[in-house]
Amino acid sequence: MSIGIIGSGNIGSAFARALARAGVPAVISNSRGPESLKELAGELAPYITAGTREEAASADIVLVAVNWSKLPKALASLPDWDGRIVIDANNPIEAPLFQPAELNGRLSSEIFADLVPGARVVKAFNHLQPHLVSGNPNAEGGRRVLFFSGDDDAAKTEVARLIDRLGFFGIDLGPLSIGGKLAQFPGGPLPALNLVKFD
Repeated sequence: MSIGIIGSGNIGSAFARALARAGVPAVISNSRGPESLKELAGELAPYITAGTREEAASADIVLVAVNWSKLPKALASLPDWDGRIVIDANNPIEAPLFQPAELNGRLSSEIFADLVPGARVVKAFNHLQPHLVSGNPNAEGGRRVLFFSGDDDAAKTEVARLIDRLGFFGIDLGPLSIGGKLAQFPGGPLPALNLVKFD
């Protein structure tokens, strides 16, 4: 399956590095255009290439990791998602103040899902610190845990396969109403925990 990345900040770049380390090709994009990503793409060649937002969004699996306030603009005017898988790696908080965004009682994944109509949303890759996502998933003789959740079982199966291919141990937290709440940062109990599964 083809993979696209919208957002080249800490999380998006860490995901790209994890893919490159595992030899998985992907297209990464940001709001500034492919030229601004030449250095990152050069570092992660031949697996990661720079593209437009539309090119990244056309992939079978698309990871979105954008500053919370910029999500609506980043996802505006894109073609219909048509049942494709979109990984919500966003947190409703951003620098420099790191004040929680006002969600009016909703989960961040619910708000995100409204921005990608027709997509099958899976929450993942948001709860680990970026250096742990891009680093070696083998730790202390085990595999680093990566949580995911979503309402579509087939979509979760595909994301679980990707997580496994990257070397992590994936744990399904269930539907977004449960898993999205557990992994949401801030507020959930799971973000920033560096857990290892021993065989």
